[in-house]
Amino acid sequence: MSDDAPRWFTRALAADVDTGEVEVDGATVRYRAWGPVGAPGLLLVHGGAAHNRWWDHIAPYLATGRRVVAPDLTGHGDSDHRGAYSLETWADEVLAAAHAGGIAGPPTVVGHSMGGLVAYVAARTVGEQLGGVVIIDSPVFGRTPEDEAARNHRAFGPIKVYPDRDDAIAHFRFVPAQDAAVPAVFAHVAETSLQAVDGGWSWKFDPTMMARSGDDHLGEAGARCRLAYFRAEHGIIGDDALAEMRTRFGPAAIVAELPDAGHHAMIDRPLSLIAAVRTVLAAWDAADATS
Repeated sequence: MSDDAPRWFTRALAADVDTGEVEVDGATVRYRAWGPVGAPGLLLVHGGAAHNRWWDHIAPYLATGRRVVAPDLTGHGDSDHRGAYSLETWADEVLAAAHAGGIAGPPTVVGHSMGGLVAYVAARTVGEQLGGVVIIDSPVFGRTPEDEAARNHRAFGPIKVYPDRDDAIAHFRFVPAQDAAVPAVFAHVAETSLQAVDGGWSWKFDPTMMARSGDDHLGEAGARCRLAYFRAEHGIIGDDALAEMRTRFGPAAIVAELPDAGHHAMIDRPLSLIAAVRTVLAAWDAADATS
């Protein structure tokens, strides 16, 4: 870790963390977890081609009095690969990780980009089993930027193997492209995205996961739990798309903007993202206490 890493970042990475795994439909799903076992809690769901360590500097700040679980979806991170992927299966994996990871009661699902699509599908299919969903700069109407990059052959082709770790890190890029980042966060995410393979180092994702199914849920209304949506000011969601999604989310949904944030808000505006999620959780806790 860099000597000039912010204090809040070094505190987060020093927090106690548990690791575990759960079998879902024949595949092993691995997760990281923070906070007290058996407490109410939330799940943090990464985006496409990402992994659960994108949340290492976020999760400890959400784990006061809560159990926070961050799974690697299959085809990502340290979880198994599948022959075929779907948003519905990933939603099943998220719920299984909540129970295996020690969350008591209905969990809240927080999803970024493609992880937000997983959260929305969970809200439509098993919403009565959730405390709510929080979606971060996700195109809940079609394909994600990662999907489009894969389809246009701009990223996520056959996995490249780099001769050494430093060379691989030098090639690390965000999709969609984003220059703004807290340097320590960028370095941590890049370093934890790699794995040793025959001949060198490569990325920890299965490029075939972009050919997923389940997108038919995304153009429909009918989330069966409460919902909050955060658009990043410099993200991927335009005004017209936000207005259309707001109509489908319904009048009770919380919809707000993360100021001066890029699509990968946990990379360039992590403290703003923490504050936003904390605020939603506090509002829902207050509503539960008075209902």
